[in-house]
Amino acid sequence: MTAPVPTTRGLTSNEAAARLRQFGPNILQTRHATPWWVMFARQFASALILVLFVAAGVALVMGQLVDAAAIGAIVVLNGCLGFIQEWRAERTLESLRAMLTPHAVVLRDGREQEIDAETLVPGDQVILSAGDKVPADIGLEDVAGLRIDESVLTGESTSLSKTVAPSDTGDKRSSFAYMGTSVVEGRARGQVMATGMGTEFGKIAAMTAALPPKPTHLQKKVGKLGQNLGLVALGLAALIIALGWLGGKSPGDMILTGLSLAVAIVPEGLPAVVTVTLAIGANAMVKRRALSRRLQATETLGAASVICTDKTGTLTENEMTVNRIWLEPFTIDVTGTGYTPSGQFETAGDVIDHDNCPLLKEFLTAAMTCSYARIFEQDGMWEMTGQPTEAALVVAARKAGLQPPDDDPIIREVPFTSERKRMSVMVRDDDRYRVYAKGAPEILLRACTHIASESGPLPLDKKQTLKVKQAYEDIASQGLRVLAVAAKQVPSSEITDDEMENGLTLIGLTGIIDPPRAEVHDAIATATAAGIDIIMITGDGPDTALAIARMLDLPGETTVTGDMLEDMDDATLSDCLDKKTIFARTAPHHKMRIVKLLQARGRIVAMTGDGVNDAPALKHADIGIAMGIRGTDVARDSSDLVLLDDNFASIVGAIEEGRRQYQNIRKFVRYLLSSNAGEVTAIVTNILIGGPIIFLPIQILWMNLVTDGLTALSLGLEPGEADVMRQPPRSPREDIVGANGLIIIVLFALYTGSASLFAFYQVLDQGVVIAQTVAFTTMIFLEKFSVFAFRSLTLPWSTIGFFSNPWLLGALFVTLGAQVAAVYWPPLQAVLRTVAFDAQIWVLILLVVAPVIIVPEAVKLIRMWITGPKQRAAA
Repeated sequence: MTAPVPTTRGLTSNEAAARLRQFGPNILQTRHATPWWVMFARQFASALILVLFVAAGVALVMGQLVDAAAIGAIVVLNGCLGFIQEWRAERTLESLRAMLTPHAVVLRDGREQEIDAETLVPGDQVILSAGDKVPADIGLEDVAGLRIDESVLTGESTSLSKTVAPSDTGDKRSSFAYMGTSVVEGRARGQVMATGMGTEFGKIAAMTAALPPKPTHLQKKVGKLGQNLGLVALGLAALIIALGWLGGKSPGDMILTGLSLAVAIVPEGLPAVVTVTLAIGANAMVKRRALSRRLQATETLGAASVICTDKTGTLTENEMTVNRIWLEPFTIDVTGTGYTPSGQFETAGDVIDHDNCPLLKEFLTAAMTCSYARIFEQDGMWEMTGQPTEAALVVAARKAGLQPPDDDPIIREVPFTSERKRMSVMVRDDDRYRVYAKGAPEILLRACTHIASESGPLPLDKKQTLKVKQAYEDIASQGLRVLAVAAKQVPSSEITDDEMENGLTLIGLTGIIDPPRAEVHDAIATATAAGIDIIMITGDGPDTALAIARMLDLPGETTVTGDMLEDMDDATLSDCLDKKTIFARTAPHHKMRIVKLLQARGRIVAMTGDGVNDAPALKHADIGIAMGIRGTDVARDSSDLVLLDDNFASIVGAIEEGRRQYQNIRKFVRYLLSSNAGEVTAIVTNILIGGPIIFLPIQILWMNLVTDGLTALSLGLEPGEADVMRQPPRSPREDIVGANGLIIIVLFALYTGSASLFAFYQVLDQGVVIAQTVAFTTMIFLEKFSVFAFRSLTLPWSTIGFFSNPWLLGALFVTLGAQVAAVYWPPLQAVLRTVAFDAQIWVLILLVVAPVIIVPEAVKLIRMWITGPKQRAAA
């Protein structure tokens, strides 16, 4: 959209109001807000929930109102739990958005005024200053030293110098300020050319919103499990009803038996247990500084086999730091990181007394004076305004005890431009004037005739020039950004710019870097030990990317730039991915290409991002991870997980939590299925031998919902096993149950089904009701004590600790107590159709239960002994 020619008075209020009606508010419609009822309804969109609905409907038709109500209650509970977590996550994101209160300074009605950025319209005259977020796409008309950080839009970490609008054939980007970018320094005025979804920011947001939501790994697996269980339940129930009818049994009894069988096969408590476990895990993730926007996100992250990560702010502090200073004739290392002005100066490991080093103080004074950045302490944290590189110079000066003057001492400036690659300022020095300059070494060196030394200025001859160049190359080879600092005395301020910037004395060089976060090194080591590949994809240069990778021991000695990527076919790029390559100077579409290629190779990909340019790749990755602090709304809305501290270490923590969740989900899925399979074994065997109904539908629901559900939930709270981050990522094709799990389920089912049948027929001569009660109670006790076998599939109690999961012991106490009440308390007797029995029968029950405790523990101990000390040490 194009606005009319502006005037310096700006629009009138009436004109602005009319255009606001015409163009709409200046907001990004990244997605339509999901109504609460839609969010609630989609919690029921799974095959397993559908099976439960069918079971409840059949029970209702058969007049089993209690059964129908019990199944319906568990379905609603599951939906409520999922809805609450998703709603809370969305509200947290809304809070993050509320922290950003965008405003804009405009010329309206002939005067400057601050307005809500949402009310900006095309044609508005906007004034930009250092620290501002650009509120719309603006064509620049008046510029003073303007530099803008466009990393959220382009991925480039270096701020760009802006100019006044060129001719129609000129470079549009250099004369435009784009919505969502940040003003690093300078001031400008310009006309709003596009707002809202018409901006470059908005176009990417629209493309991202059009991408369909992707099902998670766990949703696929649970959905497949639900479909299989539903088919088995319906097929087996129909077969039993048909066989009974052909055998001459009562149709009503057989339909009741078929319903019992269907209810027994389907683990009614599984959806709720999965949801509650994931919800508890999501809350645990918030403590690890990560917000899960979908319940299944963390579990899917646990399956990640590769992390594609940005560098700036994720692997690094996002705070530029002076790391090294070169002076003639020595090199100084500077300790401390970030904007906190604490650290010291060292050479060859010895601390330098900066007060007794005039050359160092002269260098730092010149660097600080030639910088507009300022640092300040706020709420116990050191912050900065201005350009990060200049802030690093100010911090270094503060470490030497130097303080910037209260009043701006600069009386004249020749500003930095991308063409000149240097800047110079002039300050008053008593009755004379002093010029300070900083810039790219190869540029500033040409303007110098002398070099400062401890004995005074020396001629910058060929030998000294080679020494400076060697020092510059040595610092740059370590991935540091190198700046040269120079100065000279002048008698008058009435000199030309060329006279200001020539005949300088080089004081020294400095190496600046955004240092790695302290905790990231160990996090990368943990991820590597867990078999997870880490790929750095950054907009920074290859030298800097490689230097950070080496500091972090990140695998990879080869860098590929975005330009090189453009010339590669997929086969060549695949070879690069196999060789642990680091990607530098990349554009957003390069990230998308890398993600797609990795997924095509069967990898589960986690991708980090913060800018609007990252949003398509975030949404396409298996797990999109957005930055909570420096991330854009578009990136956060496209993500599955939001890092509240922008820290890579939090990703590794989330992976560990995700693996713990998946381990526990597998444990309780196997546990629930083994319990249900035992019930099915008893029911089918009893039908085949022509016996009376062994379990009533309400009793099966009691087993599956009340007792099994609570026990399985406590199993979901099992602490992570010691070697959880020493195992390779699981295969995307791996089923939740698995072949080994199926064998375990069958073995437990055969024993628990046979044991309950044995107890049933031992007392059948005392009546069917008491026999049903005994079989019912035996199955409950078998299922409760078998849970200990599922706490770990390989490790015995002596290793994991009997009391390490107090929730499980509590659940065991409650559920066994509830079953005793079901036998002896009249109200429950009436509901569950049970009768009391004597102590002799309890002895029978405990005898048949003992093997499910003893045998699995004995097998684990023997296996652990055979595998030797290696597994015992890992455990």
